[in-house]
Amino acid sequence: MKLTKRGHACVRLEKDGRALVIDPGAFTEPEAAAGAEAVLVTHEHADHFSEQQLRAALEANPAAEIWTLKSVADQVSAAFPGRVHTVGEGDTFSAAGFDVEVHGQMHAVIHPDIPRITNVGFLVDGSVFHPGDALTVPGRPVETLLLPVHAPWSKVSEVIDYLRELKPARAIDVHDGLLSDLARTVYDRLLGPDGPGVAGAEHGRLAPGDSTDLG
Repeated sequence: MKLTKRGHACVRLEKDGRALVIDPGAFTEPEAAAGAEAVLVTHEHADHFSEQQLRAALEANPAAEIWTLKSVADQVSAAFPGRVHTVGEGDTFSAAGFDVEVHGQMHAVIHPDIPRITNVGFLVDGSVFHPGDALTVPGRPVETLLLPVHAPWSKVSEVIDYLRELKPARAIDVHDGLLSDLARTVYDRLLGPDGPGVAGAEHGRLAPGDSTDLG
C-alpha cells in the first residue's frame, strides 16, 4: 500500500492500481481527490470536507463513490444518487479494493460553549487509521496511525497519551496545516522515539505530495 500525504488532514492510499482518498478539504490541493474511486469524509468541518472537491471528483469519474456520516451525506447525496453512502460506528464496507471499518461517533470538544458535531474514523485494511477530529481508540491494534498532531481542540499532552494508548508501529502527522516550520521541530522532538510518546515507535511527517510505502 502506498500512502501520499495531501494538504492538512488529507491522505491518498493506493493499492493494485486503485486509489482511496480521505478528507479532501479546504486546506487541501484542489486536485487531491482526482482519479480516486473512493472518497471517505470523517466530518463536516471545512478543513476535512469540501463539497466543491467532492463534486469535481464524482463528476470527473462516474465510478467514484463517497462514504461518510449523515451530516455530510445529506449535503451531496441528492446530486449523486446511489453514489453517496452513509456510515456510522461499527459499519464495515469495501471501497476501491480496500476493506474499511468505521470507529467513533463524536468530534473532540473544542470548547464547552461550542456544540459538538459527529465525527467518524476509518480503519483501512486493518492497519491504517484516520481518526478525523477525535482521539478515537478503535479497540484493535493499529500499525499506521494518521496522527492529528495539532488542532484547536487538542494539546500536546493529549496527543502523547493517545500515542501511548494506541502504540502504533508508526505515526504519520496529519492535521498539521496550521503549524509553522518552527513548531514542527518541537512536535517532532516530543512525538519522536526519543520523546515521551511511545519508545521506539516510528514518527514521521510528510510534506504534501510526499509518499511512503507501508508494505
